[in-house]
Amino acid sequence: MPQSITEEILQITEALLTASPEPLTQARLNQCLQLNDISLPEVIATLEQRFQEQQRPVNIVPVAGGYQLVTRAEYQPYLQRLFRKAGKLTLTRAALETLAVVAYRQPVTRMEIDQIRGVNSVSVLRALLEKELVTVKGRDEGMGRPLLYGTTAVFLQTFGLNRLSDLPKLKEIGEIMDEAEVATPAEYATE
Repeated sequence: MPQSITEEILQITEALLTASPEPLTQARLNQCLQLNDISLPEVIATLEQRFQEQQRPVNIVPVAGGYQLVTRAEYQPYLQRLFRKAGKLTLTRAALETLAVVAYRQPVTRMEIDQIRGVNSVSVLRALLEKELVTVKGRDEGMGRPLLYGTTAVFLQTFGLNRLSDLPKLKEIGEIMDEAEVATPAEYATE
């Protein structure tokens, strides 16, 4: 017998729709709720009715065998202005490597970055400075008094961090990488 749609299920489903960059499917909902007797189309119909009654600025639309939360068309000009101003940040592999070295070793000199990466990082550092992800924190006391680099508040905001201590530990990164190697496409075929 199917389970009734509770307020908790509605709220969980709305949270999943809000957070997911991909369409929410029945299989994915079942996996998240750890239940198999909730009908996603029924939950979506209930949420959509609620959104209409509350005049919410979003709709739920069927996409690629699932559902996605989208902003209503009348808000499109405002979103365009938001994203035009914010732009999309793209970083090369070299920029990501350099940024990781700076984030984990700061304050760090260019020579230290070059030694870790094994290549010259002048142009990459310049690009990161222009994007305001890295800043000059001062000068080292060593020979030639080289500049010391560190991350900025823009870096924290861009990567969704509250403070530098929120960066994943190197051990955690290793575990994530190990898990990624174990995962196979067959595991995702049921979604």
